[in-house]
Amino acid sequence: MTSTGMRGGGDVSDPEDCWHLYLIRCGDNSLYTGITTDVSRRLGQHQNRDGKGKGAKFLRGKQPLTLVFSAPIGDRSEAQKIEYRVKQLGKSDKEALVSRQLDIDTLRSQSSGDE
Repeated sequence: MTSTGMRGGGDVSDPEDCWHLYLIRCGDNSLYTGITTDVSRRLGQHQNRDGKGKGAKFLRGKQPLTLVFSAPIGDRSEAQKIEYRVKQLGKSDKEALVSRQLDIDTLRSQSSGDE
């Protein structure tokens, strides 16, 4: 699942500068929220494809892991603010985000009001 475009300012020419918010559905149906500059690499780390154990401890033993949501956010600071917002949401609101019934821009506008 990939998206392009939406950046929180700056030049889109270097995709490594763009941070993404992602949600992973675990085998027990829980949702894990994280941020990264490379969603497919990070998912692989969580799935321990490389055998180096660099995934989140929360996800160990919760296979299979499925990427269910990913959105470009912009810089790391903005991504951390939105990640915090998502982690404060209840399960039903996170499911609404996954099903696109809740818009990431709504969370973006809420996080910008906290500064």
